[in-house]
Amino acid sequence: MSLVWGAMAVAMYSLSAFWQIDSTTPVKRRVFFLAWTAHALAWAGDLLGWGESGLPHFGFASALSVTCWLVLAFYALEQRWIPQVSSRWILGGLGAAAVVLAMVFPGKALHGNASGWLPLHWAFGLASYGLFAVAVVHAVMMTRAERLMRMAADVNLGMPLLSLERLTFRFIGAGFVLLSATLIVGWWFGDQLYGTGHGWQWNHKTVFSVLSWLCFAVLLFGRAQLGWRGRTAVRMLYTGSGLLLLAYVGSRFVLEVILGRSA
Repeated sequence: MSLVWGAMAVAMYSLSAFWQIDSTTPVKRRVFFLAWTAHALAWAGDLLGWGESGLPHFGFASALSVTCWLVLAFYALEQRWIPQVSSRWILGGLGAAAVVLAMVFPGKALHGNASGWLPLHWAFGLASYGLFAVAVVHAVMMTRAERLMRMAADVNLGMPLLSLERLTFRFIGAGFVLLSATLIVGWWFGDQLYGTGHGWQWNHKTVFSVLSWLCFAVLLFGRAQLGWRGRTAVRMLYTGSGLLLLAYVGSRFVLEVILGRSA
């Protein structure tokens, strides 16, 4: 069923991306919503183990797919209030690519002695991924707007630049809270979640996750106490997000694709 929903999501995303009509029309919004819903059912089937084996499947492509799904959700909602943000082909193309990647690399089945609460732990971690990804998208928009302003070009973001900056840091703050919860739960309940001997380990994933957490902590402290903004804040955001991407997606990509191992 995950393959069926995935194929439907790819078709709908592609239609939404290349349909040559105004992206703000109700018909196109409905098509995108159907694609987004099919996308959710596709990754939920793998994450909750709705396949023949009955075991959850997860990997680097699944993490990217869920992250992309969250980014699309926030971005599409914002477009209802900021229609100037063009996303006619970006949203559909990004969604279709993420679904195809997850279909090609479905990940490995989780070992049978893992806790049934593990998907909830994943959900917190993936939500933090999504929030930081949305913050990165906003940071790119801010950087582009500032560059256009220096060139005396017309800039129309649909909201003041300072408001966009505040919104970006709200996403960072929410992502930091969820990332903190994910690390605490993984450390405290690791053996209960993953099974004895598969809990908290100081591997590449853990090291990059902690480094990412420290980077975001410094960024939020610098913002609150030192008034960091502009290029300094954006560089810290990019650095923390890059480390977080390496933490799970990068390490799982190496294990699953390059080394051909499940753990």
